[in-house]
Amino acid sequence: MNLYEILHKKELTKEEIIFLLNLTDKSDQQKLFDRADEVRSIYCGDEVHLRGIIEFSNYCEQNCLYCGLREDNYKLTRYRMTPEEIIETAHVISNLGIYTIVLQSGEDNYYDTDLIAYIIYQIKQSTNAAITLSLGERGFDEYRTWKIAGADRYLLKHETASHKLYSVYHKKQKLEDRLSHLRFLKTNGYQIGSSNMIGLPMQTIEDISDDILLCKELDLDMAAFGPFIPSPDTPYQNKKAGDVDLTLRTMAAARIVLKKVYIPATTALATLDEAGRIKGLNAGANIVMLDLTPGHYRELYQIYTDKKCMSDNPLNYKDCFQLQIEALGRKISYSRSDSIKLTRQVTD
Repeated sequence: MNLYEILHKKELTKEEIIFLLNLTDKSDQQKLFDRADEVRSIYCGDEVHLRGIIEFSNYCEQNCLYCGLREDNYKLTRYRMTPEEIIETAHVISNLGIYTIVLQSGEDNYYDTDLIAYIIYQIKQSTNAAITLSLGERGFDEYRTWKIAGADRYLLKHETASHKLYSVYHKKQKLEDRLSHLRFLKTNGYQIGSSNMIGLPMQTIEDISDDILLCKELDLDMAAFGPFIPSPDTPYQNKKAGDVDLTLRTMAAARIVLKKVYIPATTALATLDEAGRIKGLNAGANIVMLDLTPGHYRELYQIYTDKKCMSDNPLNYKDCFQLQIEALGRKISYSRSDSIKLTRQVTD
């Protein structure tokens, strides 16, 4: 296959995506990253969009094999933030000039329909921020209620497009159910995001290419590709972490395929590589997710351990990242950063 021709095609086949994911020559990889960065600039512009995350509960009713929050991890100290703490943290994020607030938790039904709706409504009444929910699979009626309360977006990670692998990783859940939730959310007016993990046990390059194509099929507004990091006290604690270079190639190939989507340079990538976020931003990414959970809770949200920036003062994050982003010749967005499909017109 001709690398230059593939990088400049409008549509890629599965075989061509696999070809890009398999690139090992450093010069060829750099060509891939440069083209992804170019596509990002054409379709998304040069702004980097910040998301402020509040991880408000580490209780979870699921038992995913890779996740430190899994229900059977009895060594993890559990916590739940009060509605008042969540709302106050949202005000802090908004006052920093970050206008997307991500409310994230394990699958914790302690926060029922009305309580989540109350939190959303209170945040929307007192800030100009968009609200993204990341609460796992909930009822369709709940999604409707939260949309009416003011929720704008929903992040529901699919982790793998392989039905076989999904059934291995998630003993209580089915991939077809997760996809039906994503499709419902989109038809109900949410901007939707999903993601996979690179380097999960038994995963193949073909599986990763299917992940990218699934993201295209779902017409996502945000697609995240981060490396798997093994977590203690899980069945996969002794497995090998995902490969940074393969993660970057996945992000770059996804940018070329998906074009007008938000792609984050993930915290997991930065955890495995000190320069991971910068490398991600140079390989097609245009989002940085900032964990602004209050510190005494933040260290307990252990999807995996040794998370990057865990001990840093979150109020210093924005200034730190602003310097890094400006060094790349880019700038921070101070908008709500709604779907690029809705806000940016580009002639293909």
